[in-house]
Amino acid sequence: MDVIFRSALGLDRAEHETFLADVIAGLTDNPKRLGAKYFYDAAGSQLFDEITRLPEYYPTRTEMSILRRDGARIMGELAPGTALVEFGSGSTAKVRVLLDAAPSLAAYVPVDISAEFLGAEATRLQDDYPHLKVLPVAADFTSLFELPPQVRGRPLVGFFPGSTIGNFEPHEADAFLRRAARILGPSSRFIVGVDLVKDEGVLNAAYNDAAGVTARFNLNVLTRINRELGADFDLDAFAHRAFYNPDRSRIEMHLQSLARQKVHVAHRTIPFRAGETIHTENSYKYTLARFAALARGAGWVTRTVFTDTAEYFSVHVLTQD
Repeated sequence: MDVIFRSALGLDRAEHETFLADVIAGLTDNPKRLGAKYFYDAAGSQLFDEITRLPEYYPTRTEMSILRRDGARIMGELAPGTALVEFGSGSTAKVRVLLDAAPSLAAYVPVDISAEFLGAEATRLQDDYPHLKVLPVAADFTSLFELPPQVRGRPLVGFFPGSTIGNFEPHEADAFLRRAARILGPSSRFIVGVDLVKDEGVLNAAYNDAAGVTARFNLNVLTRINRELGADFDLDAFAHRAFYNPDRSRIEMHLQSLARQKVHVAHRTIPFRAGETIHTENSYKYTLARFAALARGAGWVTRTVFTDTAEYFSVHVLTQD
């Protein structure tokens, strides 16, 4: 459930058309699916922030504890002029821990798809760290993008927290790591947060909280489709379903139709069987060895790994071959 896109802003015409095309393609596919990036309208972003504070949802607080405890060791010795590049920056809470742990950093490059959101966060960060060059880049971090000219040729450290890597299918994660290597260049470092395989009860509870916040977060994508695409989903006719799939080593989130019904989206009629689901998200969980192998296949070597004492979460420091 860890954030791929955090834009809470309205869509322009091209984005609206892409949203509509993706929704129609997903709902007419078999099995039905929706892209997890569409969770994050204003309401979805607020609900996700609530999720990160729930007692059942361990990833955010556990990763933060690792960064606070080991931040200086995670950053290591930095060459003069080093810049930190964060892929999918979102909230600045985690990167602030690394900035405090490495005051010699010369520049910080947050990369996010939402230019307005990114600009506001960058301005606040610049005010708090006046010695640092904050150079935001509005781009889709899952694609190739250009770094600002001010950091080209500098030593680079990448940062990809939140176990967002787990939201990618394994082949997508491999492709992302390869692109990151191209963007950061040879001799770079990459700090990646990775959620670990653990007791299924802990995993299932994290995505089925007692307060029902994750259910509201999942269902909110239907509210968004109704509002922005003129659909007529009845939210009471769908239920949140999340479970750990041990064969795929992933949490799956679905929206299950509680009855046979038809839904209309932009003059398309979408039939649902009772019990049929819309697959909305995956969150892959890794062992330390499995993630190291994934990284190695994409050209990265795991130099150091930091975990909490329960080994719920890990922060990997990667370097290129």
